[in-house]
Amino acid sequence: MAELQGGENLLFLTDEQLRQGIEAMFFAYQGFTADPDRILATMAYGRAHHRAVHFIARSPGTTVNNLLATLGVTKQSLNRVLRTLIEDGLVESRVGTTDKRERHLYLTEDGAALERKLSDAQRARMRAAYRAAGPQSVAGFRRVLEAMMDPDMRRRYHAIRESDT
Repeated sequence: MAELQGGENLLFLTDEQLRQGIEAMFFAYQGFTADPDRILATMAYGRAHHRAVHFIARSPGTTVNNLLATLGVTKQSLNRVLRTLIEDGLVESRVGTTDKRERHLYLTEDGAALERKLSDAQRARMRAAYRAAGPQSVAGFRRVLEAMMDPDMRRRYHAIRESDT
């Protein structure tokens, strides 16, 4: 039977259990980003740079507009990040062959090396957590994360996953 608390149908979760889950997400995110943050700090970069490098690596040749949509940031914010990455020789911007107004983004060799270093650190943490939790927990965790995404972001996430297959 569903438990009603605070006017919400919480099924089997109490407000305290939800608060603990929220806090666990905060601390997990802090751990998940800690290793890349240390690497990025040595270069005077932040998480926005990491996110841009990650998604350019995932989709070489992506357009600035696609990256804007994926990251959900303002054009001004992304341009600031891209300008730094391009000036530092980590990202290359090429004019579109079909549409000259488009800019296509690629990681340089140095950019790809940075992306590998950042993602290796996060993969190691994820791999250890997934091994400790087990396969059923991994599948359940992914379902929870997907359910927390806004519908538009979930569509983008699934589009990225489908491009892998």
